[in-house]
Amino acid sequence: MKLRILSLGAGVQSSTLALMIQRGEIPMIDAAVFADTQAESIDTYIFLDWLKTKLTYPVYTITEGNLTKQLLNSDFPIAPFYSLNIKTGKKGLMKRQCTNQFKVQPIIQKIRRLLGLKKYKKVKKDTSVELLMGISVDEVSRMKPNRMPYITNVYPLVDLKLTRQDCKKWIKKHYNIEAPRSACTYCPFHNDQEWREMKEYNPKEFKEVIEFDKKIRLNSRDKDVQVYVHQSCQPIDQVNFNKKDNQPSLFINGCEEGYCGN
Repeated sequence: MKLRILSLGAGVQSSTLALMIQRGEIPMIDAAVFADTQAESIDTYIFLDWLKTKLTYPVYTITEGNLTKQLLNSDFPIAPFYSLNIKTGKKGLMKRQCTNQFKVQPIIQKIRRLLGLKKYKKVKKDTSVELLMGISVDEVSRMKPNRMPYITNVYPLVDLKLTRQDCKKWIKKHYNIEAPRSACTYCPFHNDQEWREMKEYNPKEFKEVIEFDKKIRLNSRDKDVQVYVHQSCQPIDQVNFNKKDNQPSLFINGCEEGYCGN
């Protein structure tokens, strides 16, 4: 059995892919899959609803649960927040498991269901899946082979030599709309421009991030370590986002596995 599936993040690049497929500029797929962390910006959910009205192929929304609740109810956050040891002053980056748990694995499980596979059932030898990823040519460092031997990650935007900016222009030209960047509202990979824009244009969500940032402060097994959303290891409501010497985000375009921020 063969399948072509789009990993849909409802951001700029994967939405461009979705619409290019609909218009016949990229070969048709069997379905698109949106893995919902239940922590996306309201703009993403609004855009996803609009996008679905433009597509004739199935778009499946799946979820592993509420990422926010899991993060707040754990003393071992699975997101790459920033840490500060209050005794030594040492800063660090916590381990990232959120993408795998809330994006990668749910999509793989949905693919298995589309293949008609029950839990623990092995994949037949003649099974092959192409998983289209919304990564553009300016993000080639994020291109990774799939861990599942029967799934091949493919990158149509890279093949077409399209940048993220090209994708934004394409959507604007054909649909006169701008796609939002898809990411959890409190994603630690936001850069200062994104934080500044959220604070200015979406104060309700920024207020929610402030509260979230406060709640995770002591969510560490090491009680000498404080946890922060922002890389400066300051409370997010105290950060000067216009400060020129702020360090840039470690991953400007989001998570490196290609499932987030697209």
